[in-house]
Amino acid sequence: MLKSLMVAKAKEELEQEIVDKEEEKERYLAERAPPLRTGGMSFAELQELCRELHAKIDVVDEERYDIEAKVMLNTREIKDLNIKVLDLRGKFKRPTLRRVRVSADAILRSLLGSKHKVSMDLRANLKSVKKEDTEKKRPVEDSDWRKNVEAMSGMEGRKKMFDAAKARHSENVVMKEEEPKAQTSTPASACYVNQSMKTCTLCP
Repeated sequence: MLKSLMVAKAKEELEQEIVDKEEEKERYLAERAPPLRTGGMSFAELQELCRELHAKIDVVDEERYDIEAKVMLNTREIKDLNIKVLDLRGKFKRPTLRRVRVSADAILRSLLGSKHKVSMDLRANLKSVKKEDTEKKRPVEDSDWRKNVEAMSGMEGRKKMFDAAKARHSENVVMKEEEPKAQTSTPASACYVNQSMKTCTLCP
């Protein structure tokens, strides 16, 4: 009910506004352009009337130009205000960004402030190692038998193998003699030398 009354009142006011504009237009035209009475006028009077009308036309044209300039200015201001409103809402073209290298310390300083001192230097917490220690090379024993094939081939190689086996055998015998008597030792007859290979088959 209230809404319908408000709509009816607004419609009535709109119609009254249209009537007022029409009346104002007629009054303005009657003031600016009164009805011409050319009956019984001489040629000179008609010329004078034409001059007066041309002068009034020039004045009206100047006023029209001023009004158009004001309208254009207002339109430009409205357009600028609309652009500002769009900028405030965030609906504008984003500018192109350029890459900037920023350190971790600078980022933390900007987030936490200048009062907090935070260091992201990870190298400071690492243990320092001298270059000389890394360059030292430990001696590596070469245990590859393939590199000693040529040295162990022939009669000289067999002699070296026999001497090495004999030395190991003598070392084992000495170690067994030094063991306490409570422990059982291997009988001498159990340890024999293979005559063909010149090595002991029981001794390691």
